[in-house]
Amino acid sequence: MKKKWLCLLAFIGAFFCIYSETIYFSGDSLIAKTSENSEYTSLDGNAEVKTDDLEIQADFIEISGKDFRFITASGRVSGKNLTSNFSFSCERLHYDRITKVALLESAVELHDTENDVQISAQSIEYNQKTDIATMQIEVRLTSKDSICTSALAIYNKAQQRVVLSGSPKIERNKDIFQAQEIILDIQTEEIKLDGKIRGSIVNEDAEDKKQEKDKSE
Repeated sequence: MKKKWLCLLAFIGAFFCIYSETIYFSGDSLIAKTSENSEYTSLDGNAEVKTDDLEIQADFIEISGKDFRFITASGRVSGKNLTSNFSFSCERLHYDRITKVALLESAVELHDTENDVQISAQSIEYNQKTDIATMQIEVRLTSKDSICTSALAIYNKAQQRVVLSGSPKIERNKDIFQAQEIILDIQTEEIKLDGKIRGSIVNEDAEDKKQEKDKSE
Protein backbone atom coordinates (compact mmCIF):
# COMPACT_ATOMS: atom_id res chain seq x y z
CA MET A 1 0.00 0.00 0.00
CA LYS A 2 1.37 3.36 -1.00
CA LYS A 3 2.34 5.55 1.96
CA LYS A 4 0.47 8.76 2.44
CA TRP A 5 2.35 11.81 3.66
CA LEU A 6 0.90 14.89 5.25
CA CYS A 7 2.65 18.05 6.39
CA LEU A 8 0.73 20.91 8.01
CA LEU A 9 2.04 24.14 9.54
CA ALA A 10 0.35 26.08 12.34
CA PHE A 11 -1.86 23.06 12.96
CA ILE A 12 -4.55 23.47 15.62
CA GLY A 13 -7.41 21.30 16.88
CA ALA A 14 -7.50 17.91 15.20
CA PHE A 15 -8.24 14.38 16.38
CA PHE A 16 -7.84 10.67 15.69
CA CYS A 17 -10.71 8.25 16.34
CA ILE A 18 -9.11 4.99 17.45
CA TYR A 19 -11.79 2.39 18.09
CA SER A 20 -13.77 3.84 21.02
CA GLU A 21 -11.03 6.29 22.04
CA THR A 22 -10.44 9.70 20.54
CA ILE A 23 -6.96 11.24 20.58
CA TYR A 24 -7.05 15.03 20.42
CA PHE A 25 -3.87 16.92 19.50
CA SER A 26 -2.57 20.36 18.60
CA GLY A 27 0.75 22.07 17.92
CA ASP A 28 2.56 24.74 15.93
CA SER A 29 3.56 22.26 13.22
CA LEU A 30 2.72 18.68 12.33
CA ILE A 31 4.14 15.91 10.16
CA ALA A 32 2.14 12.70 9.69
CA LYS A 33 2.41 9.53 7.64
CA THR A 34 0.38 6.34 7.47
CA SER A 35 1.08 2.89 6.10
CA GLU A 36 -0.70 -0.44 6.16
CA ASN A 37 0.78 -1.53 9.51
CA SER A 38 1.81 1.68 11.22
CA GLU A 39 0.95 5.32 11.75
CA TYR A 40 3.18 8.21 12.75
CA THR A 41 2.47 11.80 13.73
CA SER A 42 4.90 14.35 15.17
CA LEU A 43 3.93 17.65 16.77
CA ASP A 44 6.52 20.38 17.22
CA GLY A 45 6.10 23.54 19.30
CA ASN A 46 3.42 23.98 21.98
CA ALA A 47 2.44 20.36 21.43
CA GLU A 48 -0.59 18.96 23.25
CA VAL A 49 -2.20 15.52 23.24
CA LYS A 50 -5.29 14.35 25.11
CA THR A 51 -6.62 10.80 25.38
CA ASP A 52 -9.28 9.29 27.64
CA ASP A 53 -6.58 8.83 30.31
CA LEU A 54 -3.90 11.46 29.72
CA GLU A 55 -3.33 15.12 29.04
CA ILE A 56 0.23 15.93 27.86
CA GLN A 57 1.92 19.22 27.00
CA ALA A 58 5.50 19.31 25.67
CA ASP A 59 7.86 20.95 23.22
CA PHE A 60 7.73 17.86 20.99
CA ILE A 61 5.32 14.89 20.87
CA GLU A 62 5.29 11.78 18.66
CA ILE A 63 2.31 9.43 18.25
CA SER A 64 3.31 6.18 16.55
CA GLY A 65 2.77 2.45 16.09
CA LYS A 66 -0.21 0.46 14.92
CA ASP A 67 -3.40 2.30 15.87
CA PHE A 68 -1.19 5.05 17.34
CA ARG A 69 -0.27 2.84 20.30
CA PHE A 70 2.74 4.83 21.56
CA ILE A 71 3.00 8.45 22.72
CA THR A 72 6.47 9.93 23.25
CA ALA A 73 7.05 13.46 24.55
CA SER A 74 10.22 15.45 25.20
CA GLY A 75 11.30 18.91 26.31
CA ARG A 76 9.44 20.55 29.21
CA VAL A 77 6.87 17.79 29.52
CA SER A 78 3.90 18.25 31.85
CA GLY A 79 0.39 16.92 32.21
CA LYS A 80 -1.98 14.80 34.23
CA ASN A 81 -3.43 11.31 34.39
CA LEU A 82 -7.17 11.89 34.38
CA THR A 83 -7.99 8.38 35.59
CA SER A 84 -5.54 8.15 38.51
CA ASN A 85 -5.50 11.81 39.59
CA PHE A 86 -1.75 12.28 39.08
CA SER A 87 -0.13 15.45 37.77
CA PHE A 88 3.45 15.28 36.50
CA SER A 89 6.39 17.03 34.89
CA CYS A 90 9.63 15.65 33.41
CA GLU A 91 11.93 15.96 30.42
CA ARG A 92 10.95 12.74 28.62
CA LEU A 93 7.81 10.59 28.64
CA HIS A 94 6.85 7.35 26.90
CA TYR A 95 3.30 6.00 27.16
CA ASP A 96 1.85 2.72 25.87
CA ARG A 97 -1.89 3.08 25.30
CA ILE A 98 -2.40 -0.71 25.35
CA THR A 99 -0.50 -1.68 28.51
CA LYS A 100 -1.31 1.68 30.17
CA VAL A 101 2.31 1.98 31.34
CA ALA A 102 3.99 5.40 31.40
CA LEU A 103 7.75 5.91 31.79
CA LEU A 104 8.83 9.38 32.95
CA GLU A 105 12.53 10.26 32.87
CA SER A 106 14.87 13.04 34.01
CA ALA A 107 13.90 15.55 36.72
CA VAL A 108 10.57 13.83 37.30
CA GLU A 109 7.96 15.41 39.57
CA LEU A 110 4.80 13.43 40.34
CA HIS A 111 1.90 14.61 42.50
CA ASP A 112 -0.84 12.31 43.73
CA THR A 113 -3.45 15.05 44.02
CA GLU A 114 -6.00 12.71 45.57
CA ASN A 115 -3.79 11.87 48.58
CA ASP A 116 -1.45 14.89 48.49
CA VAL A 117 1.69 12.79 48.01
CA GLN A 118 4.61 14.60 46.34
CA ILE A 119 7.26 12.49 44.58
CA SER A 120 10.47 13.36 42.77
CA ALA A 121 13.01 11.03 41.12
CA GLN A 122 15.11 10.63 38.00
CA SER A 123 12.90 7.82 36.68
CA ILE A 124 9.31 6.82 37.45
CA GLU A 125 7.37 4.01 35.79
CA TYR A 126 3.64 4.11 36.44
CA ASN A 127 1.33 1.19 35.65
CA GLN A 128 -2.21 2.51 35.47
CA LYS A 129 -3.77 -0.98 35.56
CA THR A 130 -2.09 -1.92 38.86
CA ASP A 131 -1.96 1.66 40.18
CA ILE A 132 1.71 1.18 41.12
CA ALA A 133 4.55 3.66 40.57
CA THR A 134 8.18 2.47 40.65
CA MET A 135 10.68 5.26 41.37
CA GLN A 136 14.46 5.08 40.87
CA ILE A 137 17.48 7.31 41.59
CA GLU A 138 17.35 10.27 43.99
CA VAL A 139 13.87 9.37 45.19
CA ARG A 140 12.11 11.82 47.49
CA LEU A 141 8.53 11.32 48.66
CA THR A 142 6.65 13.69 50.95
CA SER A 143 3.41 12.75 52.70
CA LYS A 144 1.97 14.69 55.64
CA ASP A 145 4.85 15.00 58.15
CA SER A 146 7.01 12.27 56.56
CA ILE A 147 9.91 13.02 54.20
CA CYS A 148 11.17 9.81 52.58
CA THR A 149 14.41 9.43 50.61
CA SER A 150 15.94 6.36 48.95
CA ALA A 151 17.49 4.99 45.76
CA LEU A 152 14.41 2.88 44.96
CA ALA A 153 10.77 3.11 46.01
CA ILE A 154 7.49 1.45 45.07
CA TYR A 155 4.29 3.40 45.66
CA ASN A 156 1.06 1.39 45.65
CA LYS A 157 -1.58 4.08 45.35
CA ALA A 158 -4.54 1.74 45.84
CA GLN A 159 -3.09 0.30 49.06
CA GLN A 160 -1.63 3.64 50.16
CA ARG A 161 1.73 2.01 50.87
CA VAL A 162 5.32 2.94 50.03
CA VAL A 163 8.22 0.46 50.11
CA LEU A 164 11.65 2.13 50.28
CA SER A 165 15.02 0.44 49.67
CA GLY A 166 18.55 1.49 48.79
CA SER A 167 19.70 3.54 51.81
CA PRO A 168 16.13 4.47 52.76
CA LYS A 169 15.44 7.13 55.36
CA ILE A 170 12.32 8.74 56.77
CA GLU A 171 12.42 12.05 58.60
CA ARG A 172 9.34 13.00 60.58
CA ASN A 173 9.66 16.32 62.37
CA LYS A 174 12.89 15.75 64.34
CA ASP A 175 12.69 11.93 64.31
CA ILE A 176 14.85 9.88 61.92
CA PHE A 177 14.33 6.25 60.83
CA GLN A 178 16.80 4.20 58.75
CA ALA A 179 16.96 0.51 57.74
CA GLN A 180 17.60 -1.79 54.79
CA GLU A 181 13.90 -1.58 53.92
CA ILE A 182 11.20 0.76 55.18
CA ILE A 183 7.46 0.48 54.60
CA LEU A 184 5.27 3.54 55.13
CA ASP A 185 1.48 3.41 55.39
CA ILE A 186 0.37 6.73 53.90
CA GLN A 187 -3.04 6.70 55.56
CA THR A 188 -2.10 5.67 59.12
CA GLU A 189 1.51 7.00 58.97
CA GLU A 190 2.70 3.69 60.46
CA ILE A 191 6.36 2.87 59.73
CA LYS A 192 7.79 -0.65 59.50
CA LEU A 193 11.59 -1.10 59.44
CA ASP A 194 13.51 -4.23 58.47
CA GLY A 195 17.26 -4.95 58.56
CA LYS A 196 20.07 -2.88 60.12
CA ILE A 197 17.62 -0.61 61.90
CA ARG A 198 18.83 2.66 63.36
CA GLY A 199 17.47 6.10 64.06
CA SER A 200 16.66 8.71 66.66
CA ILE A 201 13.50 9.99 68.32
CA VAL A 202 13.27 13.40 69.95
CA ASN A 203 11.06 13.89 73.01
CA GLU A 204 9.98 17.45 72.32
CA ASP A 205 8.37 17.94 75.74
CA ALA A 206 11.59 16.96 77.49
CA GLU A 207 13.62 19.12 75.13
CA ASP A 208 11.37 22.14 75.77
CA LYS A 209 11.69 21.67 79.53
CA LYS A 210 15.48 21.45 79.23
CA GLN A 211 15.59 24.66 77.20
CA GLU A 212 13.40 26.44 79.76
CA LYS A 213 15.65 25.21 82.57
CA ASP A 214 18.78 26.40 80.74
CA LYS A 215 17.21 29.84 80.26
CA SER A 216 16.26 30.13 83.93
CA GLU A 217 19.80 29.30 84.99
